[in-house]
Amino acid sequence: MLNLQLLNQVSAFIWQEADMLDHSEFNEWLELWTSTATYIIPIDPLETDFENTLNYAYDDHHMRQLRVKRLTSGESISTAPRARTVRSLSRFRVLKDEGDVVTVRCAQNLREFRKDVLKHYTADITFDLVRSGDSFKIQRKLIQLINSTDTLAGIGYIL
Repeated sequence: MLNLQLLNQVSAFIWQEADMLDHSEFNEWLELWTSTATYIIPIDPLETDFENTLNYAYDDHHMRQLRVKRLTSGESISTAPRARTVRSLSRFRVLKDEGDVVTVRCAQNLREFRKDVLKHYTADITFDLVRSGDSFKIQRKLIQLINSTDTLAGIGYIL
């Protein structure tokens, strides 16, 4: 049976995360994660062994902090000028609810505007969320771009 209350809670949490990213609230965004969490963007859409294969991103706590520092420092040519983004998330589905961990899959359409060019990225995103009080923390965020095997030009921000 569909648990609408849980679906609403996880959807609201994920929408909040997207809004933080679109409005450059990176320090607040970092606080949404557990200390052992991973942020993964694989190249191969069929790959499941992310630790032992090449990925666009496979970030632990330290790498997420470095990514945010690069985005906010103004010292990286790939992030200057900073891209303006809008994320639309839909089709939320709770895949598992195992006590403290809830696994959710959704669709994301992201629009990026930078240097007078508008780009569009579409992905399936799977979150492993750990219950934390009356909210959640991200344990894993897996972003599976539908065109991950194409040449991707300069993604200089957080998907």
